[in-house]
Amino acid sequence: MPALEYGKDRELLQSFLQNFTEDDGKAKYMEILQDIANREQAVLAIDLGDLHQEGQTDLLEKIGSNALRYVRLIAEAADRLMPAATRTDLPEDVFDVLQRQRQRALEMRQQEAEQAGQTAQNDRQQNLPSELTRRYQVTIIPCSMDDSKQQHMRMRAVSALHVGHLVTIKGIVTHVTDVKPLIKVATYLDEESGVEVYQEVTGREFQPLEPNKLPEQLAQQHAGRKPRLALQARGSKFQRFQEVRIQELSCEVPQGTTPRSVSVQLRGELTRRVKPGDAVTLTGVFLPEPYTGYRAIKAGLITSTFIEAMNITHDKQSYTATSLTKEQIAEAHAIRAGNEPYERLAASLAPEIFGHADVKKALLLLMVGGVSRQLPDGMRLRGDIHVCLMGDPGVAKSQLIKHVAHISPRAVYTTGKGSSGVGLTAAVTKDPNTSEMVLEGGALVLADKGICCIDEFDKMEDSDRTAIHEVMEQQTVSIAKAGITTTLNTRTTLLAAANPAWGRYDKRRSPAENINLPPALLSRFDLMWLILDKVEAESDRNLADHVMRVHAEGVVPNTSGNHELLTPDQIRAYIGYVKTLDPYIPESLTGFIASNYAAKRAMDKTAEHSYTTARTLLSILRLAQALARLAFREVVDQGDVIEALRLMECSKLSLHEEGEERQTQDVMSAIYSKIRDALLRTPDNSGLSWAEIRQYTSSFEVAQVRETLETYDRLQVWSLDRTDPSAPCINPLGEAEKQGPLEQPQQLAVGA
Repeated sequence: MPALEYGKDRELLQSFLQNFTEDDGKAKYMEILQDIANREQAVLAIDLGDLHQEGQTDLLEKIGSNALRYVRLIAEAADRLMPAATRTDLPEDVFDVLQRQRQRALEMRQQEAEQAGQTAQNDRQQNLPSELTRRYQVTIIPCSMDDSKQQHMRMRAVSALHVGHLVTIKGIVTHVTDVKPLIKVATYLDEESGVEVYQEVTGREFQPLEPNKLPEQLAQQHAGRKPRLALQARGSKFQRFQEVRIQELSCEVPQGTTPRSVSVQLRGELTRRVKPGDAVTLTGVFLPEPYTGYRAIKAGLITSTFIEAMNITHDKQSYTATSLTKEQIAEAHAIRAGNEPYERLAASLAPEIFGHADVKKALLLLMVGGVSRQLPDGMRLRGDIHVCLMGDPGVAKSQLIKHVAHISPRAVYTTGKGSSGVGLTAAVTKDPNTSEMVLEGGALVLADKGICCIDEFDKMEDSDRTAIHEVMEQQTVSIAKAGITTTLNTRTTLLAAANPAWGRYDKRRSPAENINLPPALLSRFDLMWLILDKVEAESDRNLADHVMRVHAEGVVPNTSGNHELLTPDQIRAYIGYVKTLDPYIPESLTGFIASNYAAKRAMDKTAEHSYTTARTLLSILRLAQALARLAFREVVDQGDVIEALRLMECSKLSLHEEGEERQTQDVMSAIYSKIRDALLRTPDNSGLSWAEIRQYTSSFEVAQVRETLETYDRLQVWSLDRTDPSAPCINPLGEAEKQGPLEQPQQLAVGA
């Protein structure tokens, strides 16, 4: 394009910056330039949507196909329009000091020339390069950056045709280098004459000025003598530089191929914006980069490619970094005020999967998590809830954990057989650019403050699985490799799925033989859920009907009764809001929790399936805190503890051998057994409220529970309080009933 055309485009850009106004009448870009002049802002972000709004379609196409040149034109137009600073209290930086010294040196040379009777000549080199005086960075925002349906290219679609073009891609950040200074303008000082010489650097490498390439005026002053130039680092201009690698999304990788990656260069204010594991949308200029050194000899005319970033946004953030809108907060309160939000949220998790109501509740609590505590002595108590799903093939374990990975803002999905110890924790690699040894985080490090989902957990090698022990409890990874000794944060929730030792659960063997995981690892899971594929005619018929409806209608049937299913965005917003709450355990619950923990420990003497340790007590607290968060409460109540204990019991119920006792027990006897056990655990036999009764008998229908309560009330086993007919409760036991344990009446025993 002729220089004249670039001049016209610069005038158009200058007019656009000067005259563009928003709907409220404010001059958008002139206000930004004023902030830059006042040193309150360092980025001039040009939204291409504003150019499209002004009807500058030709200019848009030129920027898209020749982005770097037009970034320079925008900077030149902004330099012309730069207003004077309106603040008088601007802090003085190094550049201001150097400018004052340069001006003083120029005045002294002019005085010396006048005293010598010579005419002072204007030194062309004293006209500072615009890059040296510019205090801002120009970036470009694509038209649809604020649109949820933003158009982006697949990483595999970026080819040689797009060299020099503006491209937008999505990917996962896998590697991040340290931020280092990159020289933009090199300043040299002639030690004899005191004249400064400037050299603009456009790439990552530059060759210092040679004597035969000096400016004509400086060469004449030395009259054939070799000048002595010294590089002045203080007078040069440097820019922050960082290089990252972005890997294409797993959903964009064709089956049977390896994912591709691209190198991205971040400069200035765009540095330190991402870390490994972030899912980002990147807009930048696709550029070639010739090989250097020995690689250039082997490569010949082949060049590598990279993207110079212009704009970068996060697609999925951690809950703590997610800013909720007022509408999302209001919607979360509406869900909480609705009917049974706990059951509604759980039913909305993977609704296409039939059943597993309690498993989904456990996964919901996993995403919510408990409260992490930092003790005064430095010890950290984790709040993350670890869950392991073990069961027969075909019970939807993988689908459940994939759905959790989809909903969570920050999650990493991997498989046990495809992951090594360093692949999960961290590996030491050599940086190809600087030849330095750098750490690359593994799956657990990438999922920091998120969820790491590991499928086929039982297929992992024992040596690789050992690396997870420190991560699960201390939430750190200690590295001592290649001279690098450090500790990385892995504040990660672990969700694992595994099969029993022989593929399917063998009821002839003990639970310990079937689970086949070391006790040290097993005790670190807050919930170890065993899902068996049991043959039950009614359940199998309902499952088949559910699957057929999903395939026939293409929609998920609502199996949660009157609850309207929530979308993943609604669940994500609700969890993001409740994670801002920090509920605590009141002192009044200390005795209740301690007595239940002691009872669970006492059961270990006779039950082979139990593995209650001191970690189980902390698991109860974490689950109760997660339940309190879901209810928008700052204090954990007894109902939360009861539900946490119920979930822990449900997770172990499937570990029991399905003997004749459970097969011959009718519904009413099962409900009675649960209520009797609950009454015996209450302090001072204080009775049970309707809410507590439903928490213990949530797996049964309301009508069945009411019938059981009325039946045993007529038999005078307990006394009902019918003040509220819709919510009957059990009165405190009388003195006669306290003399011995509640026994099931003989006339209701099965087979009597």
